[in-house]
This record gives sequence, structure tokens and C-alpha cells, in this order.
Amino acid sequence: MAQSIKGKTAYITGAARGIGKATALELAREGVHVGLIARTESTLAKVAEVARSLGVKASVAVADISHMEQVDRAVSKLEHELGPADILINNAGIGTYGSFLEIDPEEWKRTFEVNVFGTYYVTRAVLPQLIEKNRGDIINISSSSGLKGTEGSTAYSGSKFAVQGMTEALMQEVRKHNIRVMTLNPSLVATDLTFGDKLEEADKEKYMQPEDLAEHMVSQLKLHQRIFIKQSLQWATNPF
Repeated sequence: MAQSIKGKTAYITGAARGIGKATALELAREGVHVGLIARTESTLAKVAEVARSLGVKASVAVADISHMEQVDRAVSKLEHELGPADILINNAGIGTYGSFLEIDPEEWKRTFEVNVFGTYYVTRAVLPQLIEKNRGDIINISSSSGLKGTEGSTAYSGSKFAVQGMTEALMQEVRKHNIRVMTLNPSLVATDLTFGDKLEEADKEKYMQPEDLAEHMVSQLKLHQRIFIKQSLQWATNPF
């Protein structure tokens, strides 16, 4: 029997647009209070306004998740304004593509700073709240590129493979605290991160939408606490 998530509190990174925004609003529709983390306050504020119109509390915190001190301040702000988290959605990330020798070393490093260390910093800041409650959910958004490397994605795939390993190990570590740790691995999603402005409007519907993943995450969170899907892979039916 599905459990209700109404009244819970979720922190979401990369919440200003794309998957993060869609997830925040889908959670708000379920009665979940949302703490929104991203780099642009004005965009976050608009998402928060919509969430509040759905009858929940919403708080915003500006941070570049690749900087631990910014993450710690952001999480402290959300905890002060909303209370401790029940749910953490690690969505923020960047895509870096190109041949192995063409990608600048600083760009390669930045990919890992955001995708790997950013996920680590946020989880590190929020996890004590979940342990204190002896219950909670963490969903890390990885990628199908974190399961299988493809040409031109050495930096991005490498970072997402790291997220997979970190998630798997943490899942085993915190099960004794009744904390579920899950990974989503979508293929191509119609977001700015994936396509920028290169995708024609008429073609967008062929690909997965951020709302599809948001609905999927809510369904996972509603599963009875005794069960969870530790890893799932999402594909568009026929985007070609």
C-alpha cells in the first residue's frame, strides 16, 4: 500500500529549472514542503512562488554546490526556515562533452567538482538530519552515461560512474538508519542541460520530459518504507 508523503520536507538541488524545478513542483502538489537550492536567486524565487501557490512552504537558498561552505550555509538556512529534511534530491549537475584530449583539464575538473563533490557536499550536510530522524530518502540523479560510457563523454561519464559507486556504498551504510538511497539514470531528457537551444520545439515531445522523471520519483517515494528501488533506468520510447 502506498504511503503518503504529505507534510514531509524535501531539499532539492538544481531546483531553478529542468528536472529540479519539475520535481519541486510535483512534490509541492503532493503536499511536500520544498527547500530549493541553485545558483540564481531570481529564478529560484519564481519556483518558490508557484510552490507556495500549491499550499506548501517553500524556501530558497543560493549556492554553488561545488563549494562546501556555500552548501553548508544553504542547508542551514533551509533547516532554519523549514525544519530538517525528510527527502533529499541531488539533481544539480553539469554536462561536459568532447574528445578526451580536447576537453580542457580545468573543465574536466569542474565536471567532477559539481557532479561528484557537489553531490557529496550536499549529502554530507543533510544526512545527519535523516540519521537523527532514523528515516529518510535520498535520490541521486545520475545518468545512463553513468552505466555505460559513450564516445565523447569521458568526463561526464566518469563523474556519473563515480556517483553510482558513491550511492551504492552509502545505500549499504545507512540502511540501518531506515534511510533509502536511490539512483535514477535517465537517458536523454528534454532540458537545457542536454540540448541547449538546439532542439526544435516540435521534437521536444519525442524525448523524456522533466515532469516524467518528477512523477517517477514521487512514485518511488510513496512506496512503503520497507521497500525501495535502489537503481532505475529511464528511456524515451522512440525519440528518433
